[in-house]
This record gives sequence, structure tokens and C-alpha cells, in this order.
Amino acid sequence: MKQIISSDKAPQAIGPYSQAVVYGGLAYLSGQIPLDPETNTMVADDIIVQARRVLDNLKAVLEGCGSSMEKVLKTTIYIADMSEFPQVNDIYGEYFTANWPARATIQAAKLPRGARIEIDCIAIAG
Repeated sequence: MKQIISSDKAPQAIGPYSQAVVYGGLAYLSGQIPLDPETNTMVADDIIVQARRVLDNLKAVLEGCGSSMEKVLKTTIYIADMSEFPQVNDIYGEYFTANWPARATIQAAKLPRGARIEIDCIAIAG
């Protein structure tokens, strides 16, 4: 049975979607952008600050699924400027330290609310 997940420790969905859906032992997380979960506003316009906020938001939704960063199987990174990827990769490496998930990185022409980065993932639930 499909289970809808919503964590108050991450920004609430800004459209007709769920933060995450758990099905068949897997958690499918919607993309997180760098919104502060308390104010639902964008954090500073700095790729390092935004990358950390996105990964913190992702971590909060994973925890709401009974999962963790260690159980992530696949991520997709959407970045507005691929020249900022080295900084994003450094921050990403602080959150994923071993048994790295599979990953794709895509330069996106435009992201929601003018974000510079968005990340979604699939993880083992529970």
C-alpha cells in the first residue's frame, strides 16, 4: 500500500505533490530546494549554503520515512550552473561518506523559486 510522507522538519510541498511516497519498501522523495523549513523562504543565494539546506531538507524527509542518508540508493542533482558542481560535490561528500548512492547530475535552465540546486532521491524505507 502506498504511504504518503510529510515531515514538518522539511519545507512543506509548494504544489500538488508529496514530500515522499513509500511503496514496496522504497521511499521516493520529491526534489528538495533550499527553502528554510521554518519560514518556507529561500536561504542565501550562495551555492554552498543552498546545497547544505537541500541536503538537510532531504535528510529530514528521509527520517520521516524511517530512513537515513545511509539507505539512499539513487540521487539526482539538478544544478543551475554546472561550474558550481565542484562545490556541490564537496558538500555532497559531507552527507554521503561511504557506500555512495548512484547519482546523476543535470544542469537545469531554471529551478523552482530561482533555486540554484535541487536534489531528489530513492532510498530504502524503514
